[in-house]
Amino acid sequence: MIRAVIFGGSGYTGFELLRILATHPEVEVVGATSRKYKGEAVTDVFPSLAGFHDGLRFTDPGAGERPAADVGFSALPHGASQLVVPGLLETCRGVVDLSADFRLKDPGQYASWYGPHGAEDLLDEAVYGLPELHREEIGKARLVANPGCYPTGAILALAPLLKEGLVEDGSIVVDSKSGVSGAGRGGTLETSFVEVAGGFKAYKIGAHRHTPEIAQELSALTGRAVDVTFTPHLLPVSRGILTTAYATLKEGYSTARLHGLYRKTYGHEPFVRVMDEGRFPDIGQVRCSNYCDMGVWGDEGRKKVVVISAIDNLVKGAAGQAVQNMNILFGLDETTGLRTPPAS
Repeated sequence: MIRAVIFGGSGYTGFELLRILATHPEVEVVGATSRKYKGEAVTDVFPSLAGFHDGLRFTDPGAGERPAADVGFSALPHGASQLVVPGLLETCRGVVDLSADFRLKDPGQYASWYGPHGAEDLLDEAVYGLPELHREEIGKARLVANPGCYPTGAILALAPLLKEGLVEDGSIVVDSKSGVSGAGRGGTLETSFVEVAGGFKAYKIGAHRHTPEIAQELSALTGRAVDVTFTPHLLPVSRGILTTAYATLKEGYSTARLHGLYRKTYGHEPFVRVMDEGRFPDIGQVRCSNYCDMGVWGDEGRKKVVVISAIDNLVKGAAGQAVQNMNILFGLDETTGLRTPPAS
């Protein structure tokens, strides 16, 4: 059995890791940390996990006590993960970090969006954990930087176009809508039920921290800098991200031709489902699953393309993708523990 420890086990992402790993046939969770709930039973904090993690208690991550583990998951906020990950790398065979701390390769760019970095020496080593693009590198890695939720949906939606060099420079617009769980489990007035219910708004326009992550990965596909206009929105739902990506093509492509490109690119991917031509995804159809559903439309005369993707922000956008990366790291079938249908 692969022994796993989860740092930041009491947040939404930490809970999803506990939930998914509870039925993983090759993994035993031997430790989970939480400053807020230190000493409390995991099943008292999360009663829905009763019968799955009985006997497991949250420990204080700062106490220095750490059970022997093969894989470490860090579901801590950015800035906090970089303090924990170097120590995990000393004791674990592999580490999957779910924060933003190791996603950006340029330390200067990280500093401009997040603040000072305390483990810059690990940035070059970290592999960006989007299996559909970096499966081979992930399999050889020690440290995997799990992608952000918005970037996962956006990059998967645009990757086939960028790989083929079909997009006009400066034409990419990414419009994403996320459920409130993307803001984390710590309550704020802005994300409370009373404030969110019945509303729908854009936020952090031109200033969202996932923007450079999207641009970095799309640029890597083309070999040159790719500019992206990214605008996130807050939906009055608990979970899910719907991304609509727009671009101008260098030549006209019909919907049928674009659909063929996407089917060719993702036809063998276990967690990307390209919908039939003329159909488009709904966040409800991927709820609580590791799937990314996708639809594509093209206006051949105007050289325009619209791609729509849907993911569960807490699963394919976080914990599920982290488990997928762990499976690859340890040479397992990457679908192990994840091949479950959506909850809708």
